[in-house]
Amino acid sequence: MVNRKQGTIDPHKIKAMYTERLTVYTALSNLRARKNTLSKQIKTSRDPEIMREAQTVKTATKEHEQRLDTIEKELLRVALLVPNDTHPDAPIGPESAARVVKTVGEPRPYTQATEDHMTIAHRLRLVDFEQAALTSGSSFYYLQGYGAFLETALIQYAMEKAAERGYLAVCTPDIVRTSIAHGCGFQPRSNESSQTYHVNTSAPQVEQDATLCLAGTAEIPLAGKFANVLLDEASLPRRLVGFGHAFRAEAGGRGTETKGLYRVHQFSKVELFAVSTPEQSGDILDEFLEIQEEMYKELGLCFRVLDMPTEELGASAYRKYDMEAWLPGRQQWGEISSTSNCTDYQSRRLSIRYRPTHPQGKQMPFCHTINGTAIAVPRIIIAILETFQQENKSVKVPEVLRKWLPGQPEFLK
Repeated sequence: MVNRKQGTIDPHKIKAMYTERLTVYTALSNLRARKNTLSKQIKTSRDPEIMREAQTVKTATKEHEQRLDTIEKELLRVALLVPNDTHPDAPIGPESAARVVKTVGEPRPYTQATEDHMTIAHRLRLVDFEQAALTSGSSFYYLQGYGAFLETALIQYAMEKAAERGYLAVCTPDIVRTSIAHGCGFQPRSNESSQTYHVNTSAPQVEQDATLCLAGTAEIPLAGKFANVLLDEASLPRRLVGFGHAFRAEAGGRGTETKGLYRVHQFSKVELFAVSTPEQSGDILDEFLEIQEEMYKELGLCFRVLDMPTEELGASAYRKYDMEAWLPGRQQWGEISSTSNCTDYQSRRLSIRYRPTHPQGKQMPFCHTINGTAIAVPRIIIAILETFQQENKSVKVPEVLRKWLPGQPEFLK
């Protein structure tokens, strides 16, 4: 915990709040017990002294109830900000401490003819930012023509790859309860702005206390699919591949990283997700990495795998690997996916448990959850356009995607 980003809540503060809560709760319990005793005495005696004490105790009880409610709400809010533990082998420190596990392929060298994805996409009429800005605002976009078909091809490809391994295909809802998002660890730390789009609704079917938000990743509704569920150990692990839209309110500031499709407010995403026993989660993480590597190799990308350091782990991640593709138009690496073992962090908040095959007592252990990006569509489109640009200004289409494009073209012109 101490190695996470600055701004993570101080555990000593939580301990002090818990101690305060216990003190108030104990006092309240004593007041309620005294209130009951006085109530019985009043039934047999109208002694003014007893009645005055009963009124005093009643007032004090109400004050302590209000105080306890305030403390418990604040304690819950702060406690939910506590991040997961970290794997002992995870590098310690900021992003610069990331460990390169492997590099696949050779980075394409830059020449005077090398173009960035925006130049290529505009020339081939694959994207429309101008009208999207008018329609929805900055950092939104239309994919059009073969740009639209590249998106659907990438989604089909990723879904099929996972389904071939027995993963259950799921199309996820884009709107989720805020409590589910928070349970997954998607809430701003004290020194960060929120990336969440909140939904305002007065629909009668929505409970008054059920605030809603747009999902920042399909991981959230996929985890929600198991919330408050008790699974049989024999049925684990449960592997899913989900398609959904990711919404990010904070798309970043100005600069190269936010130019074009790299950092946008909405994008399509195929997500790998699993629920497992604690003993299985490490192997599932390796399995997700294997699937990701296989896909990016088949797409022909140059990429590297990074073991991410402690300060780059999200609240829920126990261990996290990022994959970065070489983007020739930018002449730098850019993140295209990640995969994380969240251990029981999300399961404890969402109450995802399993019934052991050979139980010891009545305890139902918490499951582990694992997630990984199969395809984040805009980032992969960037990598394809820049990696496979040709001297004649066309773009060669990766062979594994051609069957999903009209006419199955070898080149986009």
